[in-house]
Amino acid sequence: MAVIENAKITVVGAGAVGAATAYASLIRGAARHVALYDINAAKVEAEALDLAHGSLFTGSSQIHGSADIAVTEGSHVVVVTAGAAQQPGQTRLELVGTNARIFRTMIPQLVEASPDAVFIIVSNPCDVLTVLAQEQTGLPPERIFASGTVLDTSRLRWKLAQLAGVAPSSIHAHIVGEHGDTEFPLWSSASVGPVPLLDWRPDDRDPFTREELDDVAHEVRTAAYKVIEGKGATNYAIGLSATRIAEAVLRDERAVLPVSTVLDDFHGLSDVALSVPSIVGSSGALPIRETHFSESELGLLHASAETIKATAAQVREG
Repeated sequence: MAVIENAKITVVGAGAVGAATAYASLIRGAARHVALYDINAAKVEAEALDLAHGSLFTGSSQIHGSADIAVTEGSHVVVVTAGAAQQPGQTRLELVGTNARIFRTMIPQLVEASPDAVFIIVSNPCDVLTVLAQEQTGLPPERIFASGTVLDTSRLRWKLAQLAGVAPSSIHAHIVGEHGDTEFPLWSSASVGPVPLLDWRPDDRDPFTREELDDVAHEVRTAAYKVIEGKGATNYAIGLSATRIAEAVLRDERAVLPVSTVLDDFHGLSDVALSVPSIVGSSGALPIRETHFSESELGLLHASAETIKATAAQVREG
């Protein structure tokens, strides 16, 4: 499929994350049409109006907001941010009961309105919700996936770039696994430009140590908690991340991004959604099966999978 002309993105949920995603989609010119949908009519209409007032500065993109699901019809990409927000001290997995109930009603309606769309799940816990939504809708796994660790990877590259003294785009590293407390970096393949990370020698300092990298991984893993504690929500960076994924779909970029799809015999893992490097284009997201994991990293990936499977099982039983 070629680049989609006159494309439409729908953002579901007009809260902090949804509004930031709609804003990012407009200012980046990600799509010709941006729709914002929320059951709170006053909120969604106000957010859309506020964004529309800046249309002079966003090029040709248009924004429409409504509490009527008809506003989502004919979307090429649907970004789902609706649901209960993570509170200070709360893990993403603790949101699962509330958001799973919301998804049971909402996702089939969205699929009916845009049966050919690619669906990107941002609501947390995004991995568990992706498993449940894919089971419920029967959509091909490549067409309904989570934003996963795309933001976490951005956080990792930003931090490593500061320490290495290079631009974030020159850091090649991924966070994989659960978008949550069991995520981890793929240190075995990380590099600064063409140089393996542990061989890099920044100016006026020694090479990175394992202890230092462990500290970086911890900082990345807990970054959302720090932001939520200070301002109540993470929104700008995740809005940009979700928009970046949507752009890769709409422009058929075949970009490598660590999104979370329901896996099928990926290094021995099936029927669980985890973030792994994937090719993202107009048909959706396809995990890169040739991704290398060290023995310890593969153990961490399987442990992360068990966390997601256990949580999904609890929801099904409940």
